[in-house]
Amino acid sequence: MKKIAIVTATRAEYGLLSPVIKELRKRENIEFRADLIVTGTHLSENYGMTINEIGDRVDLKLPISVESETELDISNNQAETLVKFTELFTREQYNAVILLGDRYEALAIAIAAGNTRTPIFHMCGGDTTEGAMDEWIRHSITKMSYLHFVTNEDSRKRVIQLGESPDRVFNYGSTSIDNILTVADMSKLGALESIGLSDCKYALCTYHPVTMEGADVERQINEFVCAIKEFPAIEFIVTKSNADQGGARINALLDDAETRINNLHVYTSLGIRRYLSLMRYSEFVLGNSSSGIIETPAFHVPTVNIGDRQRGRLQSESIINCSVDKKSIINAIQKALSDEHRSVCKNVISPYGDGTAAVHIAQRATATVLNGHIDLKKPFYDV
Repeated sequence: MKKIAIVTATRAEYGLLSPVIKELRKRENIEFRADLIVTGTHLSENYGMTINEIGDRVDLKLPISVESETELDISNNQAETLVKFTELFTREQYNAVILLGDRYEALAIAIAAGNTRTPIFHMCGGDTTEGAMDEWIRHSITKMSYLHFVTNEDSRKRVIQLGESPDRVFNYGSTSIDNILTVADMSKLGALESIGLSDCKYALCTYHPVTMEGADVERQINEFVCAIKEFPAIEFIVTKSNADQGGARINALLDDAETRINNLHVYTSLGIRRYLSLMRYSEFVLGNSSSGIIETPAFHVPTVNIGDRQRGRLQSESIINCSVDKKSIINAIQKALSDEHRSVCKNVISPYGDGTAAVHIAQRATATVLNGHIDLKKPFYDV
């Protein structure tokens, strides 16, 4: 039997992997199996124990540390992840592993795959995010990978520029567009009531650490919160930060701010269905998450993108970029609420595909594994 492993460590990552998991499971038979491995913040109470939000069959749970206060915490997490996944891949002998994106634990898992000669099928390579360590992690995983499933044409070209053969680089679009078409099915009122709010005007927010800056987190979150206070007629629904260094501090500051600001509502996790449904009906999306760049424009909803975390990503005209200070954020929100900008948003066409990415990724991954012609001795492709 041929086996593919799919690894998820965070809520956002699982949301993008979920359509692929479902398509791979449709193809399971006596010759092929797809195992879902759950690790990272999914298994942490501090991050909402989001394994409980996973709607797919979980084949294996692999707990790892998710402490993120210091650089040493991150390195310790990576070391533990490297050892545990090397043991797992040695034991299970997977024919390939699907990894998504650019998180530090994904890099450790990729190294474990390389050490055990487990082929990597990488999703979302070739993107650029100059404000985060994700940038060099993502490109490093690209060079370790055999198949590449990118989300847009610019990223396809970058992966080839990194020396990967065009024959192994596929632009099927982003699975986030698949999710928009199939998952965001809650009504506005239903989504709001599910988090304890009544019908209202609201913004959906996420603020992650800007890991390449070593920035003053307290100052940035204070500016963010002070800007929110200038819009009392709008409810701000905030999902907590990820487990990057500084994320726990951001979450503590948001919890504190929630006790003082009536229109600020903080949630550890909303789950992909509720998150995307809330996005559909929001006045705008605020923060520095990739979801504001990739998913939000497909709903024709404005995005206020704060700071440099997503700098370099392919963007739509609906996205308003601003600095981290209160005044810049306020000005950007005012623009997002204007009739002129909302008119622009109505005509935006997403550059991230047509919503059929998962089917194509699953077909290609399954066929590659079943054919058995994977040669990890990759020649460098010179452009």
